[in-house]
Amino acid sequence: MPRHMHLPRQPLQQLAALLPALLLSVSVWASNANSQAEASVEELRLPAAEEAMPGVLLPLQAQVAASRQAWLQAADFNSLRQQVHSHGDQLWQAAKAAVAGQGSLDDRSLYWSRLQLSQWLRQQTFTFALTPAERLALLEALEHSSRGHLDLDYTGTAETGTAGTSTSRRILLTGFDPFLLDQNISQSNPSGVLALLLDGQMIAQGDNRAEINTLLFPVRYADFDAGEVEAALAAFYALNSVDMIITISMGRDTFDLEHFPGRRRSAAAPDNLNVFAGGNDTKPIIPSLYKAPLPGPEFVQSSLPIQIMQTAPGAFAINDRRLVTTLEKTFSADNLEQLRWATAVRGGGGGYLSNEISYRSIRLRNQLGSGIPTGHLHTPRMPVYDKAMLEKIAAQVTSMLRLALPAI
Repeated sequence: MPRHMHLPRQPLQQLAALLPALLLSVSVWASNANSQAEASVEELRLPAAEEAMPGVLLPLQAQVAASRQAWLQAADFNSLRQQVHSHGDQLWQAAKAAVAGQGSLDDRSLYWSRLQLSQWLRQQTFTFALTPAERLALLEALEHSSRGHLDLDYTGTAETGTAGTSTSRRILLTGFDPFLLDQNISQSNPSGVLALLLDGQMIAQGDNRAEINTLLFPVRYADFDAGEVEAALAAFYALNSVDMIITISMGRDTFDLEHFPGRRRSAAAPDNLNVFAGGNDTKPIIPSLYKAPLPGPEFVQSSLPIQIMQTAPGAFAINDRRLVTTLEKTFSADNLEQLRWATAVRGGGGGYLSNEISYRSIRLRNQLGSGIPTGHLHTPRMPVYDKAMLEKIAAQVTSMLRLALPAI
């Protein structure tokens, strides 16, 4: 049994209070493509991607073709939705096999193959009529199943240490899609590679063992505003059913363990739908949660065993990043007390979605009274796809996770 399996005060009641909103947190990524035939902004990049890197898309093309053929055989909406769930999960499994089993270390095939299928679902005529809501439900089924949401079961296999005691742990990691694709259509995201590589893996440090599960999030502000993060993580925090949650994204020149995520958006970069945050250094904005301002303090604090994780050997430095920006100044914070009356402009993770996923996960943890160590890791930036660099990143992240095991 995981160390944190004890329930916090009234966790189920708190989760029940969240459920009406969580049920509304379907992905709104397709909202900019309202008609059946209109492609999303992400889908419109497909021709450029297929021309720029045909070999990258090739590994999953058989799965894409098989999915389309199976979906055409569906007799009605319910059977089609079941098929979409099933084949979305198969796409996720095939992508994992390519990355881990075949050693491709490439997340781009999954991202672009998913878009091939979503565009096809959006535009395809079936033998039965689909309402707009049903078509969006199919797109949502594809989104979740192909991002690992149906593959979050832990095996429950207890490892036994030399002293004869069970020391099994459960770790949940999250990654992101590639982003800033109009600048570089061939962009990869190390966090997505890590999610595909580490899902289902067992790691060990001495007598301590852990099983890793992962899932991917889109780089889209609207999905975050609709509660995508909260919907995915709430049950884990309410039940304390894992032992560590780490959100991961691509960042700067080194590894950064973000100490103080901030509440607000201020980034100038667009998301993958070319939507801008709307905030800046002088007027950072508060994100939404279910059409209301995201509640919570201006800053929250990581609870990862940062000092231990910093000692992981490898090619890159690992920083305990405490740098924050408030309306008044930019400085390295020692504790939350220094930030109590400040207005966040940028947390340790910046003012983009990488900072926001960290803030949202920690805020939710605190709201539900969970004891699960939670925090964010920025990997080194990879401007051009570099398999050798990814191998070094993956090896060092695995070392960080192993070193953290005795502390969780």
